[in-house]
Formats: sequence, structure tokens, C-alpha cells
Amino acid sequence: MNRDLSLLQPYPFEKLRQLFSAVSPAPTFREIKLSIGEPQHATPPFIQKALADNLAGLANYPTTQGSDALRQAIATWATRRYAIPALDFATQVLPVNGSREALFSFAQTVIDRTRANAKVVCPNPFYQIYEGAAFLAGAEPVFLNNLPEHDFEMEWATLPESVWRDVQLVYVCSPGNPTGKVLGLESWKTLFELSDRHGFVIASDECYSEIYFDEAHPPLGGLTAAKLLGRDDYRNLVMFSSLSKRSNVPGMRSGFVAGDARLIKQFLLYRTYHGSAMCPSVQAASVAAWQDESHVRDNRRMYVEKFHHVTPVIARHLDTRIPDAGFYLWAKTPIPDTEFAARLLAEKNVIVLPGSFLAREANGVNPGSSFIRVALVANHDECREAATRIADFCLSL
Repeated sequence: MNRDLSLLQPYPFEKLRQLFSAVSPAPTFREIKLSIGEPQHATPPFIQKALADNLAGLANYPTTQGSDALRQAIATWATRRYAIPALDFATQVLPVNGSREALFSFAQTVIDRTRANAKVVCPNPFYQIYEGAAFLAGAEPVFLNNLPEHDFEMEWATLPESVWRDVQLVYVCSPGNPTGKVLGLESWKTLFELSDRHGFVIASDECYSEIYFDEAHPPLGGLTAAKLLGRDDYRNLVMFSSLSKRSNVPGMRSGFVAGDARLIKQFLLYRTYHGSAMCPSVQAASVAAWQDESHVRDNRRMYVEKFHHVTPVIARHLDTRIPDAGFYLWAKTPIPDTEFAARLLAEKNVIVLPGSFLAREANGVNPGSSFIRVALVANHDECREAATRIADFCLSL
């Protein structure tokens, strides 16, 4: 048995199940679940139709590289969205079965096990896949705390040169999960300079990039930052995106990676053996999704409305604000986050995720402690009802 499996911690939702095992939800309220980042908006009918119309593709083995039509659709979308020179769909784009699978397998591709003390830098709080990917690639995760006193920035300077020398991979999540923080150009500039100095690869997780609040100002992405800083070859940079949040199709497991052609080539080689080709009917539906923006704008509008109604209600009692992007509220609690979540379920039947479950102790602090993550994924009425219940609960504390 792979001994590194013993290093893996329970997933946050397993911890939540254990926390709630002795809790009886308030029977006078129906359940409202805001704990998991699973989009609940309806899947656009045209995507469903494209999927159904292409079921004949089930009779064929798909190629790992995906169809030319899909890679071209992705390249066209990314070129337009990030205002960059046209991506080469043959060498700079690769479809993947959702960003989660790709974020994990990418570490297995880039970590050099022959080098001692391999390290992977992760934000903290973080998406737990980063940690698991590091361990199972034979590397040590290094957590960089995202703290409210620093506006949840990635404080690159807090890691000493002795650590950076061993870093082979840096995971960036922008917009961040759970904080919603978007990396600015100066932060990208510092990261690129560190990459040039130490030779590590950057994996930019941008699966929340299409949920934002100002149509005129989409979040800065890694490819755009590279272009603005004169790095048109995207050296040592690969970005990860997905249709799950953008198009409300988490069950399709459809996304892509794009960036450094040298890294994409090696990732394709790994994935060829990994057996992770995308179903042809899903590829066809993905082409349709990437070619349409109207449903994405409608999706954003629904999130904007929810945030504008919900945030002031909760912010009167908990320290929180509308994030830069994404669909989470990251709210500070007056009591321990696990106690807050358990009592909220018991008294109001609203499910939120304790922030400490999304982080690890680093430098003597768990940066998720005394925070909760509230995923505004339910419908508008449910989110407003949940906000009212949370506010009422806070009054009883």
C-alpha cells in the first residue's frame, strides 16, 4: 500500500459529517445547505441539448488530447476572455475532466522525486486537493497564511530563501477559495520573479474566475498577468479553468488547462497513461458552452443579486463583505467556528462550513479558525431566508 496515503486528512465534508453526528437539526425549519460549493442554478437547456444530441459519440474511444473543435473553442474563449495573443490550440490548451482531477494529476507530472526535500506552496485556507496532490507526489506542502490583517494576500516574502530553494510547484487560487481574493498584478510580478529565480512551476486555479460583480472588470487571470509583464510564452505557468461554476454543469466534469506549451506536452504524456480522456458527448456539450457568453452573464446577475441582498444582513452581525469574486462569504465568528456551525444547525437548520476545516495550522495559527464559509449557491429566496436565520442566531449569542 502507498504509505503516503496515511498522510491524507479527512476531507472537510467528512469532518462536517462527524461534527454534526450528535446534532439534531431544528425541526421547525427546513434545511438550507450553504456548505458545499456546488452550483444550484439550472443548467442551460442548450448545453443539455448539445449533450443529448451527441450521444452517438459514446460508441467511440475519445483521445486524451480531445477534439480539435473543443481545443479550438477553448483557445478562442481564453484568448478573448484574457485579452492575450491567440493561444495555439494544438500546443497550449488541453481539455481535462474538471479542474479537481487536473490540479491533482498536475503535481504528479511536475514533481521531480529525485530531488530531495521537494516542496509545494499552497494558500492557507486552501482547496484540499493541493495538499493531497503534494503528498502523493512525494512532496511536502508548505502553507502560506492568507490573513485578514493583510487583506488575505499571498505574502510571498514570509517564506525564506531556504524554503524557496526546494519549491517545485506553487498552487495559486484566484479568485480564492474561500476568501474570494483576486491576485493583483504586483503579486503576480513577485511570483514570476521567484519562479525565474528558483525554477518552480505555477499552477493557477481559476475555477471561480467567471463569478464576479462588475461586468466591466473581470478578475485578473494568470495568463493576462503574464502577457502584461512580457511573458507571452507563459513559461512555468499553467492555468486551470472549468465549466462547473461558469455554466452550472458540475456533473459534466469539464475544464481545461492552458499555458506553457512545454508543460502541456508533458502533462498530456502523463494523462495518456492516466486514462483520463473526456467523453465525446461531453466534449460536444463543452464546445457549445464555451462558445456562449449570454448564459454566463445571466448566471453572474443571479449571484450579484444574492450577494447584494444577503451580505448586508449577515454583515450587521459578522465581520464579512462582498468578495472580489466567487460565490462565498468568508465571515468571522464571535465563537469558535465549529461551535457556531453546530449550533446554527441545531437552532436554525442552516448548514455552513467551519473555516478551520479548510486550513492547516501554520506559524502557530489556523487562519480558518473563527471563520465560516457561506456558499451562496442556493436559490435567491433560500439564501435570503438563510441570511435572516443566521442574523437571528447571532442575536442569541
